[in-house]
Amino acid sequence: MLTTNFEPTPEQIKEKRLYADMGMSDAEFDLAIEKLGRIPNWTETGLFSVMWSEHCSYKKSKPVLRKFPTKGPQVLQGPGEGAGIVDIGDEQAVVFKMESHNHPSAIEPYQGAATGVGGIIRDVFSMGARPIAMLNSLRFGELKSARGKYLFEEVVAGIAGYGNCIGIPTVGGEIGFDPCYEGNPLVNAMCVGLIDHKDIQKGIAAGVGNTVMYVGAKTGRDGIHGATFSSEELTEDTEESRSAVQVGDPFMEKLLLEACLEVVKSDALVGIQDMGAAGLTSSSAEMASKAGTGVEMNLDLVPQRETNMSAYEMMLSESQERMLIVVKAGREDEIKAIFDKYDLDAVAVGRVTEDKMLRLLHKGEVVAEVPADALAEDAPVYNMPDAEPAYFAEYQAMENTEPNVTDYKETLTALLKAPTIASKEWVYDQYDYQVRTNTVVAPGSDAAVLRVRGTNKGLAMTTDCNARYIYLDPTTGGKIAVAEAARNIVCSGGQPLAITDCLNFGNPEKPEIFWQIQKSADGIAEACLALDAPVIGGNVSMYNERSGEAVYPTPTIGMVGLVKDLAHVTTQEVKAAGDVVYIVGDTKTEFGGSELQKLVEGGISGKAPSIDLTVEAARQQSILEAIQAGLVQSAHDVSEGGVAVALAEKTFAAKGLGLDVALTGSAITALFAESQSRFVLTVKAEHAEGFETIVKDAQKIGTVTDDANIKISGEAGVLVEGTVEEFRSAWKGAIPCLLKSEA
Repeated sequence: MLTTNFEPTPEQIKEKRLYADMGMSDAEFDLAIEKLGRIPNWTETGLFSVMWSEHCSYKKSKPVLRKFPTKGPQVLQGPGEGAGIVDIGDEQAVVFKMESHNHPSAIEPYQGAATGVGGIIRDVFSMGARPIAMLNSLRFGELKSARGKYLFEEVVAGIAGYGNCIGIPTVGGEIGFDPCYEGNPLVNAMCVGLIDHKDIQKGIAAGVGNTVMYVGAKTGRDGIHGATFSSEELTEDTEESRSAVQVGDPFMEKLLLEACLEVVKSDALVGIQDMGAAGLTSSSAEMASKAGTGVEMNLDLVPQRETNMSAYEMMLSESQERMLIVVKAGREDEIKAIFDKYDLDAVAVGRVTEDKMLRLLHKGEVVAEVPADALAEDAPVYNMPDAEPAYFAEYQAMENTEPNVTDYKETLTALLKAPTIASKEWVYDQYDYQVRTNTVVAPGSDAAVLRVRGTNKGLAMTTDCNARYIYLDPTTGGKIAVAEAARNIVCSGGQPLAITDCLNFGNPEKPEIFWQIQKSADGIAEACLALDAPVIGGNVSMYNERSGEAVYPTPTIGMVGLVKDLAHVTTQEVKAAGDVVYIVGDTKTEFGGSELQKLVEGGISGKAPSIDLTVEAARQQSILEAIQAGLVQSAHDVSEGGVAVALAEKTFAAKGLGLDVALTGSAITALFAESQSRFVLTVKAEHAEGFETIVKDAQKIGTVTDDANIKISGEAGVLVEGTVEEFRSAWKGAIPCLLKSEA
């Protein structure tokens, strides 16, 4: 095998340890030599480095991911393909997945966020599904610095710019703010699609002699080593990695989407896969490995938008809006005609072989020849050491105490202004959440709901994670993340189906960080089993650190539920004066990681709120039963800020209505504790008896009023009283105010 003049020889790569600059260790390079039976050349070293990166191979997280339950009668496709698929009856299914684009968004926030959206959309339509909705989960610093505000504004603009242009509604999500995300924001994008069972596709290169076709946009030099870049800590020098951030074109993606959805109807198509992380390398090697075949490609035929691209550059580029497809031999013209109609490249670049090799030709030479399995399946797997951090035992030993509060109304107003709780309208007003006209519940309630067109069914969807709880107690916090997502689905009238996840953590090579990963996975797995919501796919994002400081462990949960009848759709805001207000669940003195603790003490400590998954599951089931029986007017789960915040939020979208309620127990705990498995619901007076028969632990606390006031009394008299408008304006104006303030 020959190398070009400007590429180092295999011997130079080994002697000068050039592979180390690509993120490979000495042991990994030795393993690559063993797999090949010789020293890899420059291009081959590049192939190994990206495919064996944490971002592509999950080499440090695979042992953890095995903990997750991934099967169930509803699961049609679990982890291992572009996206997971769940049955929703009537020969229809929902397809969804969530992925991170954290490091790119820290460097180029607009393009980083935009291409994160584009990539996850391709994962869904590569399965043959039409994308119907986008959600996101975002984390930033506290909007106090100019840099923090810039990252926030540009990430939101990138998500809006891509999603709005491609015409897929962005219908929900969540945003958290904490100092630990200041230099390393988290940008997790989720896409939900619909498919008929008969149209399900897989990314396989099956059928020896079949044709491998490259379709979509041309290949450039953007995004080279993006997968490696995402498998390293951010440092002050990371600004130099801008070339590892891809550039997106949503108009091109829209054409590619429509063309691919037309192609999947053809029996000439054998397999299809997005060129995501590691581009041509991952798509070709993975498709061959899954099929037990090989792939040979002539890189001279790859459409290129830059001159003199090397084999290394073409294979490692992460240029956007590209797919690799396998087509039955002799039927290429049928497929090409479809892409021609959309003015997209569709070029035969290779063929499926029986020798299980990924073979690359360039300028008449074989420039790489590597077993496909060596790249896709045989990456090293590490059982990383873990160690319980010193802080954990210290926090577990703390007593549950109340933060010191004297003025309850002032405290509620301050909590409503806290950016994690405050209205995200400034964000979602930039998103087109009504495009395609299927949105039943828009952003702002517990979960978004979309109708399944042509049926009376709906899909409820949400993203959730309280990273503070997970930092304090990863196992408990992991359970809570899944449970809260399910609560949001149930409060919207949906039956939870399954989850996708985005496991965002710091450096797994640090034992204390890997302990967080292990323990939170234990909690997530336990909750998924208890709530019958298997994991059907997701993403692991490690090395979320800036100059050695890790973000909070943030394993985000994306969940989809089935609304069996659109008549069951329920929203959080109160509906009519005279309705009875109920709280469901027990309130305890639990403030570890709470918004009140952060507000009063400036930081978090102590124990996370406790959760009993048996109680959680039973409570969710009874509330869903009451909703499906038509007995619930409004439903909202109690989360950040406690009952006082949940009650206030129930009034903000209601016109001219208020609440008059009375709580029992210590005022601070009753108002602001963040105990789990709690809901605030309203019920018509004539339905109260029937409701209480189903939801046996519901406690009546007051009524909906017609005076647009909020009055919360306690055992010692009135605790909080004010107009809905004064609380709403504090909540609604907080984020715009922070963005306008001087850094």
